[in-house]
Amino acid sequence: MLKVANELRQLVERVLPELGEISDDKASLPREPGKWTRKEVLGHLIDSACNNQQKFVRTMDEDGLEFPGYKQEFWIASQKYNSANWSGLLALWRAYNLHIAHIIEHVDPKLLSHSVTIDDHGTFTLEFIMKDYLDHMKHHLLQILPKI
Repeated sequence: MLKVANELRQLVERVLPELGEISDDKASLPREPGKWTRKEVLGHLIDSACNNQQKFVRTMDEDGLEFPGYKQEFWIASQKYNSANWSGLLALWRAYNLHIAHIIEHVDPKLLSHSVTIDDHGTFTLEFIMKDYLDHMKHHLLQILPKI
């Protein structure tokens, strides 16, 4: 899992300067009509960090847990990410993801086979959700930046 943790750290540090070049005003504009703004996409990634930290740590503690799904539209709307300060969101996103990388790096390999069931999405191993976390981040960063 060290490879996943290091790739996560490298990704965060590599894209942070580009994200920082986006103005607060531009980050508040929808990328296309009906789509999330850059702030909302980054907010979604913060929510992902928050939700996945819980999944990672709780699944390390206990095999076979069940988690509710993530109501992304409600979470985005209720937290008013679009009115938040862009640089503050960037700092939170960076710090949270460096902590997630720390968790992934230090997971006991014997726990990677623990499973977690997520609402109607299915049952997954801890190893899968840790690796998928990075893929999910890359997918959404491409919505903000032309390439990562």
